[in-house]
Amino acid sequence: MLSRPRRNRKSISIRDMVRETQLHPSDLILPLFVIEGKNQKIEIESMPDFFRLSIDLIVEEAKAAYHLGVPALALFPALTDESKDPLATESTNPDGLLQRAVREVKLAVPEITVITDVAMDPYSSDGHDGLVEEGRILNDPTLDILAGMAVSQAEAGTDIVAPSDMMDGRIKHIRQALDQNGFSEVSILAYSAKYASAFYGPFRDALDSAPKHGDKKTYQMDPANRQEALREVIADVNQGADIVMVKPALAYLDVILAVKSAIHLPVAAYNVSGEYAMIKASAKLGWLDEATSTMEMLTAIKRAGADLILTYFARSIAEILSN
Repeated sequence: MLSRPRRNRKSISIRDMVRETQLHPSDLILPLFVIEGKNQKIEIESMPDFFRLSIDLIVEEAKAAYHLGVPALALFPALTDESKDPLATESTNPDGLLQRAVREVKLAVPEITVITDVAMDPYSSDGHDGLVEEGRILNDPTLDILAGMAVSQAEAGTDIVAPSDMMDGRIKHIRQALDQNGFSEVSILAYSAKYASAFYGPFRDALDSAPKHGDKKTYQMDPANRQEALREVIADVNQGADIVMVKPALAYLDVILAVKSAIHLPVAAYNVSGEYAMIKASAKLGWLDEATSTMEMLTAIKRAGADLILTYFARSIAEILSN
C-alpha cells in the first residue's frame, strides 16, 4: 500500500504535528452569573459545579480566567423579582447590578474583555426578550429599550454589547444609539442565529428568566432552519455587527459551518447550559470522562468554524490547555 494514513498517527508528537484544529484558551469566553451581596456563591442545581456569584467573587473569577489565558467574560445579571417590571427599567440603572459588576471587573482586570447581554428577559417581569402587550411581543417598541440598555452598559465600561433578543432591526438601532452617545469604539456581538432551543433550561434556572407565559418561538429561530440563519446573519452584518453568533453550538455545527463560509467576520458559538449539563450529569454518573468529552466537544465546535466559544467549561479547559 502506498497510502497508509496510520503513519501520521503513530506517535503523540506526530499527531500533534499534523493536528488540523488546535483549541487554545484564547478561543474561549467565560459566561458568569452575577448576584447581589458579598462573598455569595450559590450553586445552580441544574448546572453542577457552576455558581451564581456576587461581584467580589466575579472579580476573582475574572482574575483567574485571565491568568489562564481566557481573554473575555460574558456577564448575566440574576435579579430579584422586585427589581423587574414590564419595561425592564432596571436595565438602564447606572448603579444597577450589571453596571456595578462591569465597573468592578474593569477596575480590577482592565485587560480582560467584558461582554454584556442586551435583552429584556433578565429585567422583565414577563420573562420575554421583548416588550409584551396582550400576549404579543412587540418588535419596534422594544428597540428603544434595547438601545438604552446598550448605552447604559457602555457608560459602565463594557467592551462589547451582545444583543441576544432576536428582534428585527436591533443591531442597526443599537449601533446608531452607541455612536450618537460617543461609544463608537464599543463593539457589537450579535446573537444572529439564536434558535428556540430546548437546551436553554439550566440558564433560565440560573437567572430565573423563563417566560411567565407563552414561549419564545415568535422571535427565536426554528431549529429546523439553516437558510434562515444565513438571512439573519447577513442582516446583522449589514447593520453593523462586529461579531456574529450561533446559539446553541453542539446541535448546530452545520449552521456554524454555513455561517463561517458565508461571511468574513469572526463567528462565535455558545456552548449552552444544556450542553454543559449533559456532560456534567453523565460524568457524575461515571458514563463519560468529563475532561476528554468536553475537549472533544469544544474541538468539534471550533472545527466547524467557530472563532470564539462561549462555554461554562472555559476555566477548567483553559487549566488543562495551560498545563
